[in-house]
Amino acid sequence: MSKDFIPPAKPIIGDEERAAVDAVLRSGMLAQGAEVAAFEQEFSEQLLDGRGTVAVNAGTTGLHLGLLAAGVGPGDEVIVPSFTFAATANSVALTGATPVFADIELEHYCLDPAHVESLITERTKGIMPVHLYGHPANMPAFEALAQKHGIALYEDAAQAHGASLNGRKVGTFGTFAMFSLYPTKNMTSGEGGMVSTGDADVEHTLRLLRNQGMLKQYENEIVGFNARMTNLHAAIGRVQLTKVGAWTKTRQENAAFFDKNLQGVGVPAVADGAEHVYHQYTITVPDDRDGFVAALKEEHQVGSGVYYPIPNHRLPSFQREEDLPNTEKAARSVLSLPVHPSLDDEDRERIVHAVNTLAKAGA
Repeated sequence: MSKDFIPPAKPIIGDEERAAVDAVLRSGMLAQGAEVAAFEQEFSEQLLDGRGTVAVNAGTTGLHLGLLAAGVGPGDEVIVPSFTFAATANSVALTGATPVFADIELEHYCLDPAHVESLITERTKGIMPVHLYGHPANMPAFEALAQKHGIALYEDAAQAHGASLNGRKVGTFGTFAMFSLYPTKNMTSGEGGMVSTGDADVEHTLRLLRNQGMLKQYENEIVGFNARMTNLHAAIGRVQLTKVGAWTKTRQENAAFFDKNLQGVGVPAVADGAEHVYHQYTITVPDDRDGFVAALKEEHQVGSGVYYPIPNHRLPSFQREEDLPNTEKAARSVLSLPVHPSLDDEDRERIVHAVNTLAKAGA
C-alpha cells in the first residue's frame, strides 16, 4: 500500500487554466474587463438560475460589499453563526454593525433557527446563515423568520457552489449571497469571490463599491473600494466552471463511499431535499479529536482539517461571553477528511482503514 501523504485539500489546475491565463497575458488586458463580465454571466447561468452576479477580488470582500450595498451599517445587528470562518463576522464588523453570535444545530452544523429568533431585537437588520461544509442551511425557516420580523436575509455560500435545497439553489434566497473562489474551494479563480443578488439596486451599488464608486471612468458616484477581479483570475474561474459539476459528482461519490464504510465515528447527515456538495466531509470524533488528527497524519499519512477549533465569539478579535453549547461541542469534536476529486480508490480505502483503525483503538 502506498504511503504517499494524502492532503486534506488539493486544488486542481490543468492545461486549460494555464492556456486561458496565457491568452489573457497575450491580450495585454489584465485588469477587470471582458473575461470578468463573461465569468459573471456564466456563473449566473450555471449556478444561480440567471441571478445577477458581481465578481470581486475575494470572498470576504464580497460579504463586506454585499452588506454595505444592502444598507448594513453602524447601529445595526446581523445574526451570524460563531461556528464558521471568521470572515463571516468580520464582514459585519467592518461595516460598523455588530455581529450577534447564534448557536448551530448539530446535524448539519448550520445556524439554529430557534436560537436565532431568540436573539432578534429592534436593532436586527438581518440574518446571515452559512451553508457550512457545502450543506445548505435551513433557508425556509430563515425566510419565515425574516418575513415575520421584517428583517433581511443574507447568505454566506462560500463553501456551497451548486448546493441546493428542495430544488432551489443556494445563493438565490437572500438579498445577496457570496461564493468564495479561494484555491481550496470546490472551484477557484486563484483568489476571488462572486456575489449574487436579485435586487437591481443592490447589484448596482455592488458594482460601484468594487470600482472606486464608478461605472464610468472618473464619474465617481459614491465612495468606493478597489475590489475588482482581474481578467487573469476570471479566466481561471471560467475554465473551472466547466469542471465543477463533474468534480462535485466525484465529491459526492467519495462521500457515499465513506458513509458506507466508516465505523466508530459520526458521519455527515444530509437533510431531506438537500444537495450537499461536500466542500468538506466532516466527521465527529467524541474523544481526543486532536490526538486522532495527529495519528491520522503520523501513523497513516492521511491529512485532515479542523474547521473550526475556536468559535468566533472566543477569538481575540471578538471575545464575547456567549452560551453556545452546540458550537462549543462541535469545535471540540469535528474533523474533516479528504473528499476532494483527486482521491483514487487506493486513497479512499486507506482513509477508511485509517479512520476505522483509530476509532476501534480509541485514539
